[in-house]
Amino acid sequence: MSVSRRTVLAVAAVAPAAKTGATSTEPAPASVARTLSEAADHAVRKLRAVAPQVSGFPVGTKFEKWVFSQNGDWVGGFWPGTLWMAYLRTRDDMFRTLALDWARRLAPRRYDTTTHDLGFLFYPSWVTAWRLTGDETWSAGAVQAADSLIQRYNPRGRFIRAWGALDTRQNAGRVIMDTLMNLDLLAFASRRTGDEKYLDVAVAHARTAQRYFPRPDGSTPHVFDFDPDTGAPIGPDTVQGYSPSSCWSRGQAWGIYGFTTMYRRTGHRPFLSTARRLADYATGALTADHVPVWDYRAPQQPHDVKDASAGAVMACGLLDLSAATGRPQYRDVALRMLTALCETCLTTRSTRAQAVVARCTRNRPAEDGIEISLPYADYYLLEGILRVLQPNDVDRAVDLSTTAAGVSG
Repeated sequence: MSVSRRTVLAVAAVAPAAKTGATSTEPAPASVARTLSEAADHAVRKLRAVAPQVSGFPVGTKFEKWVFSQNGDWVGGFWPGTLWMAYLRTRDDMFRTLALDWARRLAPRRYDTTTHDLGFLFYPSWVTAWRLTGDETWSAGAVQAADSLIQRYNPRGRFIRAWGALDTRQNAGRVIMDTLMNLDLLAFASRRTGDEKYLDVAVAHARTAQRYFPRPDGSTPHVFDFDPDTGAPIGPDTVQGYSPSSCWSRGQAWGIYGFTTMYRRTGHRPFLSTARRLADYATGALTADHVPVWDYRAPQQPHDVKDASAGAVMACGLLDLSAATGRPQYRDVALRMLTALCETCLTTRSTRAQAVVARCTRNRPAEDGIEISLPYADYYLLEGILRVLQPNDVDRAVDLSTTAAGVSG
């Protein structure tokens, strides 16, 4: 690995309350700040009313009410993560207590080797819990989850397998865009332990994704398949996108955020260049309302169903990218996206709704979850809002720091 280990591991002992983030201190325009603040307050009111009654991890809504999973499915980390964001907004200990309680319920998943989604499960829950409390139990549990995740690494193809138990052949060579967002758990584990093996896997996977996913115009497929025995590339495919040649908007958002994060953790400048390519395509594909359609290349776009969750993820990634590159245009688009989500996608007019964000699409090809609410939309909307209004607090929670020096190799 040509990324400097000394550079990466030098930040291993960042204290939970460190304020070394790559955050933009430029205030948002007053009208934008007001809109975002009102949306955050709506979210807090909704959570204050709903959270004490929640009986499982929210996975989506049906008739505006949360449907639950008891083990968290792949989204379990977003519920305690959302409660942490509400705590940062209010300093209300009710949210802190609930966030810790729900994080504890994920404890058995530390040993789950059947999924690549351990970053989604443990970063917004356990890593954030460690950063905000300093309790080493949370850090140790997150490292255990990273140990489980690296077991899914295929050294022949240099990728982390997305789906399927390790002893099954089905999907053994399947790689998806979403996995880029799980790599930060591995970077965290290397910083906490000083052991390079976690970061080595993360960098190898990111380089494989960088090589095979982006098309010349910066768009990406949802899936890329490899021969699991030889590691040889087979070609693009999709599950949640329209087709292997289309561009699923949430996958594109995962890529923008994920590649930018990998740049921040390594200083490896090609990751930043890739994030910019993906961002330039996605921002160019946005319609005037600044809420992404579910797939940028579906036949009915730009008049197709929306996915507000893709917009929330992408806005966070663009704020990150703006800070990493010093280019204000990415922040400008992110602010327009957050404003659009707050003005057109919130549940402010429904007393029945239990979620914060509406107009989400989970899996359009399977006709699963069209125009519903999703837990990651709520989480990333609040993260994005607080990145703008309370950047130092978000830094304390999720670590917006950047390595001291970059490398070009």
